[in-house]
Amino acid sequence: MDLTQRHKQLSSAGVLISLGIIYGDIGTSPLYVFKAIAGDNEINPELIIGGLSCIVWTLTLITTVKYVILALNADNKGEGGIFALYALVRRYKARWLIYPAILGCATLIADGFITPAISVTSAVEGLNMLIPDIGHNTVLTIVVAIIVGMFVSQQFGSTMLGTTFGPIMLIWFLFIGAVGAMHVGDNLSILNAFNPYYAYRLLTHYPGGFWILGAVFLCTTGAEALYSDLGHCGKENIRVGWGLVKVCLLLNYFGQGAWLLTQQGTTLGNTNPFYAIMPDWMLGYGIIIATMAACIASQALISGTFTLINEAMKLKLWPATRVRYPSEVRGQIYIPSINWILMVGCVVVVLFFQYSTQMQSAYGLAITVDMLMTTSLLVFYFATAKKSVFKSSVLGIVFFSIEGMFLISNLHKFPHGGWFTFVIAAFFYLIMYVLMRARRLRERHTEFVDLKHYVGMLQDLQQDTTVPKEATNLVYLAMANSMRYIDSNIIYSIFRKRPKRADVYWFLHVDTVDTPYTSKYTVDTIIPKRCFFVRLILGFKTPHRVNLLFSKIIHEMADNGEIDLVSPYPSLHKYSMFSDFKFIIIHSWASSDSDISNFERLIIQGYRLIKRFSLSTAEMYGLEAANVETEKVPISVGPIAKVKIKRQKEGA
Repeated sequence: MDLTQRHKQLSSAGVLISLGIIYGDIGTSPLYVFKAIAGDNEINPELIIGGLSCIVWTLTLITTVKYVILALNADNKGEGGIFALYALVRRYKARWLIYPAILGCATLIADGFITPAISVTSAVEGLNMLIPDIGHNTVLTIVVAIIVGMFVSQQFGSTMLGTTFGPIMLIWFLFIGAVGAMHVGDNLSILNAFNPYYAYRLLTHYPGGFWILGAVFLCTTGAEALYSDLGHCGKENIRVGWGLVKVCLLLNYFGQGAWLLTQQGTTLGNTNPFYAIMPDWMLGYGIIIATMAACIASQALISGTFTLINEAMKLKLWPATRVRYPSEVRGQIYIPSINWILMVGCVVVVLFFQYSTQMQSAYGLAITVDMLMTTSLLVFYFATAKKSVFKSSVLGIVFFSIEGMFLISNLHKFPHGGWFTFVIAAFFYLIMYVLMRARRLRERHTEFVDLKHYVGMLQDLQQDTTVPKEATNLVYLAMANSMRYIDSNIIYSIFRKRPKRADVYWFLHVDTVDTPYTSKYTVDTIIPKRCFFVRLILGFKTPHRVNLLFSKIIHEMADNGEIDLVSPYPSLHKYSMFSDFKFIIIHSWASSDSDISNFERLIIQGYRLIKRFSLSTAEMYGLEAANVETEKVPISVGPIAKVKIKRQKEGA
């Protein structure tokens, strides 16, 4: 059992790691939630107790019930997140399931542009209270420097996630819990917030109270990350960790609330209640630890975004992008292009919005949509996989209602900055939508032929020395997933486009399955020692290192006597030189003879544009460029365009 698997079992080490990886985002929410709730409103008991009551029940219903209890049970072999959930339910062939999956992914990525910016800015703005004349530009410079440093360091990996981040976050939670507990006694009426009636009063009687839900929602924005990072820690460690985290969060929120009740009749202005409840001697230490916690929260979110994009690539919902593995920690990846895009986006957010209070206007709207998409898939999961119509109905009614209210209350943020994350989410959604539709278009019009009809032709071609030999071993990447049928494009390439003779033909299919870390293969013999169909079966989180995997397969086959890997050329054979291999990659190209709709033509053009900025298939699968040939084969994606032409007689 490896280290990762041990940490998934309930243990003190596993709980500690969950604090460092899972709870950074939701754990730094006290930095800005109460400040957002109070806003420019005059402080009074109805606002503060009602707002705190909303926080208590949001953390209870959304974070605890939906995510910690229900969502963590909807795991895919121990993995969580919207794509893991989609992979779990897509087997039921409901085609609409893909839409909430890609919309949830797009909005979660958009959230990644805001979370590091608002967390770090909120933490560093504490300097305004420690050093009143520090100057806003100095604060912004520090924030930008920290954000750039975080993203630059991503390429070196984060092996310290469990060993360092966990203890720091443990100190953070104990710190905020202790600071909050010091002030609960300032006004014990704050304990009335446990009564949901005060939340109801705020929403129905307080002027503009319903719209305060948009600020309240910020307390649970990290809940989706809690589910997405399930595979790193295991559900039991997350659940035990949540017990500690929730207590510390509530202590801090109640402490801030009690302090605010001592400020009745005033407005907060630039004061942040999170820092205001700290003694003067503690403020400097508080700013340092808050900044460290914000960086850890950002680090976890960035890593989660890499994982999400990597899963989307495996599911053919994202263009091929270079992926690196900076450490030996299982599942830890680094995607350079996404890293730099996120860094630039976060810096733009900081410079555009300037203040954390302004960022709150852009924060929360996109993640509300993501939560609604997760709820949609969870309802379907419990209704089908768990066959519990009652549970799925209750889940749907309760959480669609609650999250629907949060969405409506967040809509007023749209003109004040919410549009920013929606533009980002729309961009990422468009990319995934175009790839999805293009793939469906290609699959609908890709033809497969019965391979047994061509076995004799393959044998004759192998014996025909008048045809120049293409390679000793010719490997085709096939869409077909069994030896019975093969892509018609491959047959076209071997026999019609330009006859390609080889001693051994290989048809290689890569199958991405719904389980996360599956890695196995099957081999079907079509012609003994002369033609094989190899099926690689890889999980949606398994690295698709096809070149290395195929090399391992052929060496195992050689050891079993199924093939001979020594070069057949006499001059090389006597030195036992390794046989040569050539990979053929066929790209389907929409035929110019196709008569298609304007929408389908637009999808094809969008797909071609995206492919220009994508890795080639050879690079994506790690194939050696010297041994790869790419062919374009036309396919008809619609009825053949009708043409008219008449032969003219000579002399007419």
